[in-house]
Amino acid sequence: MWRIVLFGALASALGGSAALAQETVKIGMVLPLTGGQASVGKQIQAAAKLYMEKNGPTVAGKKLHLMIRDDATSPDNSKRLAQELIVKDKVGVIVSGLTPSALAIGPLSTQSKTANVVVVSGTSRVINPGEPYMVRTSFTLGQQAQVIAEWAAKNGSRKVVIIQSDWAPGNEASAVFTDQFKNAGGEVADTIKVPFQNPDFSPFLERARGLNPDSLFVFVPAGQAGTFARQFSERGLDKAGIKLIGTGDVTDDDDLPGMGDAILGAVTAGMYSALHDSPLNKQYVADFKKTYGFRPNFISVGGWDGMHLIYEALKKTGGKTDGDELVGAMKGMRWESPRGPLSIDAQTRDIVQNIYIRRVERVGGELYNVEFATVEAVKDPLKK
Repeated sequence: MWRIVLFGALASALGGSAALAQETVKIGMVLPLTGGQASVGKQIQAAAKLYMEKNGPTVAGKKLHLMIRDDATSPDNSKRLAQELIVKDKVGVIVSGLTPSALAIGPLSTQSKTANVVVVSGTSRVINPGEPYMVRTSFTLGQQAQVIAEWAAKNGSRKVVIIQSDWAPGNEASAVFTDQFKNAGGEVADTIKVPFQNPDFSPFLERARGLNPDSLFVFVPAGQAGTFARQFSERGLDKAGIKLIGTGDVTDDDDLPGMGDAILGAVTAGMYSALHDSPLNKQYVADFKKTYGFRPNFISVGGWDGMHLIYEALKKTGGKTDGDELVGAMKGMRWESPRGPLSIDAQTRDIVQNIYIRRVERVGGELYNVEFATVEAVKDPLKK
């Protein structure tokens, strides 16, 4: 009799554990927390944890468990870690970071039919018909490059030199800017490509200065902007009257506090400034600074909105993590973000958002991107 009772109790306990396990939704996040792009992972991790703290760890009756893995800025690591998360840990959602990481993880999420939220990559081709389980909450460089090209052409720029980091997002930003600027009657005197890893911008800036442009269009990834701004000043391009324009990366909120006066007056097109004037953003920045002690940047809101998209999609599916159902729930979703109104294009699964023209100014003794114009509901120009 005691064996029957014990067996029954054990079966009940195991059944309860299995039921409990079924009530947990695992979210696997692959980020660069060490290596050259560690600041990117730091911002995403902070924003994701802050979102869960503010919105609770339970959705649709399911407990959410965030599993963060460091790929050390290596796409080979990204692929291995994502495979472990999908196969071994059985995550319900995978979250991708930088472009090389997202490109490495995409085929895995497609093969396993796992919803894949891209929270950092700005490369258009990452979200494509061949990877139907990928949805973006970050941005594309094309969105920003198109807007700043239009603004520059309308505001006196006639001859531009491009300096770009030599990797996929930079190539796309340059291509979109060039097409848009030339169509508006401008001249692109040269496109100068800089090695992505450990760049020294000095010789490239000297080359650009020798071409006598009125403006310099720049794309460098987050984390390298401070070095670029310092060398831009050291080489005297600011004193030569060359206007600095670019995508939002070049005046990243993570780098701005330490850039110095050389960056004052730089005009960029970006999707987020920590100074964005909305009640939601003011609360976001206050909570972020209080919790982590540093300023949120444009990378951070990709993580915040990625978590929001996952939460809201799970609400729609009743907590089900079937890839087709989750992605279906994400398509066409609209919400208000700290950066402004957002939506997910139902056809492309890419983000639609406002792009702001900003100028670097001192506000309260600190450098900020001050928004002075808005282009609403911008789609990726490479998917029109």
